[in-house]
Amino acid sequence: MSLRIRTSALTALAVAALAAGTVLTAPAAGAAPTTVKPKTAAPKFLSASQLPPHPTSSWTAGPVTEGFPEALGGCVSTEGVPSYDYRHRQFWTELDTNAVQLTVVTGTAAQAKALAKHYDDLIRTCADRIEEASPDVEAESRDYGTLPVEEGARVRGLHTETSWGANDVSLLSVGRDGRTVTVVGWGQMGDFRSAPVTAFKKTTTTAVDKLY
Repeated sequence: MSLRIRTSALTALAVAALAAGTVLTAPAAGAAPTTVKPKTAAPKFLSASQLPPHPTSSWTAGPVTEGFPEALGGCVSTEGVPSYDYRHRQFWTELDTNAVQLTVVTGTAAQAKALAKHYDDLIRTCADRIEEASPDVEAESRDYGTLPVEEGARVRGLHTETSWGANDVSLLSVGRDGRTVTVVGWGQMGDFRSAPVTAFKKTTTTAVDKLY
C-alpha cells in the first residue's frame, strides 16, 4: 500500500489501527515515571541515496521531524505505548513512491525489545485488521524474514486492493540497536511483483546499522 494513501484506504487503515490492541501499557496512575537516560547523540537517519533506487526518479529527503509520522499510522501506532522520544523523516520521488523512517528511543534495551516485537506484531496482523475494518479492501501480507544487523531486524510486505481497483504495495521493517527501535516503510502503486525486496533489505540493514 502506498504510504501516500488514498483517502478511503487511509480511513480503513485508521480504523484497523484502533482495533489493533496492545502488548505494551502506559504507566499506571500514580506510578513513578520511567527515567529515560540521555544519549550523547541522537540516532541518525537514512539519506535519500540509501533508499531502494527508483528506475525513473531520484529520492528527496525531508527534514528530521519530532513526533510520530502519519504515514505509518495505518499499521503502526502509538496506541497503548509509553511516551517515548519519537522522530521521523519522510522521503518521496516525483512519482507515486514514498518512504518514511521512524526512530524511537526508549529507556532500556528491554523496553526497546518489547517495543520492536509490538511493532512487528502490528505489521504482521495489519492485513487482517484492514479486511475486518473495510469489506471493500482485500489485503495480503508476506514475511520476508530477519536480518542479522545489531539486535536484529525483520522485513514484511503488505498488498492491498480495493473493490474499485486501486492497487498498493508496501514494505515495512522493524529493527533495534540497544534501546532504540527504528521502523522503515516504503510504498507505491502496484503489487508484490513491483516491490524491491532485496534493495529494501539493504536499506533496512543500513538504517539499523546507521543509528549509532
